[in-house]
Amino acid sequence: MLLDGLKVVEFSTWVAAPGCAAIMADWGARVVKVESAAGDATRGFFPDDEESPYNPIFSNENRGKRGVVLDTGRPEGRAALIALLKGADVFVTNLRPGALKRARLDYEALKNELPQLIYANVTGYGLEGEEVDVPAFDLTGFWTRSSVAACTIPPDQEPFTCRPGFGDHVTALATLSGVLAALHERGRTGRGRQVETALIRVGAYAIGWDLSTFLRYGQATTAVPRNDRPGVLSGYFRTRDQRWFCVSSRSPRDQPALLTEFGRADLAAEPRYAPPVRDMDAVRELRAVLDEEFARYDLAEVREIMRRADVIWAPMATLEELTHDPQAHAAGCFVDVPDRFGGVHRAPAAPVRFPGLPTGPAGPAPALGQHTREVLTEAGLSEAEVQRLFEIGAAK
Repeated sequence: MLLDGLKVVEFSTWVAAPGCAAIMADWGARVVKVESAAGDATRGFFPDDEESPYNPIFSNENRGKRGVVLDTGRPEGRAALIALLKGADVFVTNLRPGALKRARLDYEALKNELPQLIYANVTGYGLEGEEVDVPAFDLTGFWTRSSVAACTIPPDQEPFTCRPGFGDHVTALATLSGVLAALHERGRTGRGRQVETALIRVGAYAIGWDLSTFLRYGQATTAVPRNDRPGVLSGYFRTRDQRWFCVSSRSPRDQPALLTEFGRADLAAEPRYAPPVRDMDAVRELRAVLDEEFARYDLAEVREIMRRADVIWAPMATLEELTHDPQAHAAGCFVDVPDRFGGVHRAPAAPVRFPGLPTGPAGPAPALGQHTREVLTEAGLSEAEVQRLFEIGAAK
């Protein structure tokens, strides 16, 4: 496995930071997940017991990890976490910067004691400025405040939210890239460093096409009502069997190619319809023609038309259709994950694979505190010290 020998401690909840550590676990890292006695909030979404095994939300972000419960508000619990970090390569946390500082678990408090450590902060709004401790989810920091929502939702529609974990998973990947870059640097220098991602900054990067245009010209065309959208072959059309599909034109040849497929070569030869069509009246006229033509065919027939015209397109698949899509399986979209009770469940795979090298879940997601004793013992604590932590409530 790619990350064999890498030791990761994750002290976080919800999605972005746990998701980063979960990918490292899929790739062979030994990941310890530290939780409070209350447990990661995503444990509460679905049951995970013998009667109803496998919580898909918690498992998706925590498979292959070992679970430890510590009360870091107690000096003894904090000392136990430091013992874990002394043997770790990477620390991933999404606790708010102020909470970390109060617990003396921020980077500045640890960097001299743990010079080898890659310390990854996953934040809402960064590590500087007046709002570093404002709570954030991907819905607020990534989707709404970064302008992703405003650039995505046409102004004639009521705003809608991103799907749960959408921006978190993008942030997880960004954090992972930073961790791997810092590990590469440590291979040269022997020293770790702090890595930080912010939901708002990841959102700004994700909407970078629009944002860079705005920064250059002071304006950018973002989401507009369909009737005002520039580009004849841009966006969604509907078939006779009421299926939506998306078209994205890459070449001036696409428009005449489709019109010819529909037997409308006469329109393709019209000078005012020559791509790129700038006149919005002409755009609307041609789009109405395409709406009418596509509505004459079922999705299977549209598939053949688009194949012959060699135009970029995709049907708007449902979750069920994706799970049965042979190409999605060939592309490696799914992986089998074990549960703690002997079952196996299909789940989304990590988004990168390495041809010829197997990568996948190292095991199930842990029960709350499942591995506390063994992990603390491996970190060098004696049986008596571990037992004392349990007795005073600093471990569970």
